[in-house]
Amino acid sequence: MSGEGGDRVEIHTDGACSGNPGPGGWAAILRFNGAEKELKGGEALTTNNRMELMAVIEALAALKRHCAVDIYSDSQYMRDGITKWIHGWKRNGWKTADRKPVKNAELWQRLEEEKGRHDVTFHWVRGHDGNELNERADELARAGMAPFKKKVAG
Repeated sequence: MSGEGGDRVEIHTDGACSGNPGPGGWAAILRFNGAEKELKGGEALTTNNRMELMAVIEALAALKRHCAVDIYSDSQYMRDGITKWIHGWKRNGWKTADRKPVKNAELWQRLEEEKGRHDVTFHWVRGHDGNELNERADELARAGMAPFKKKVAG
């Protein structure tokens, strides 16, 4: 998908995890000029926060060229991390305020890199509150997790 000029890409993301850590999945729904694309994936051993980050990373990476992007997520962790906390982490050499290593630093760095390719605005939506696209992203994230759940259980 690609956007030009004043066009905007709308992205709805979600992450899911069965156990924390455990098998997990991520998903993104990208909308542009009436077209829609669904992305999903998963990992055998991960956390919900990692899957929330992967959803946004993979969605932004799927964009072919510079776009204006609105990202809708129910993850305050992702939104606050990329819009507020990351500045201090970078100043502190990827350490938290109490000098501990930032969790998921490699994913935050990837997200920052992908975000830098676009004009991104992050929006928080309440999860499991009837938002149609958030609910669909949740279903897709669970579908992305499904193959890994079977491997762990079997």
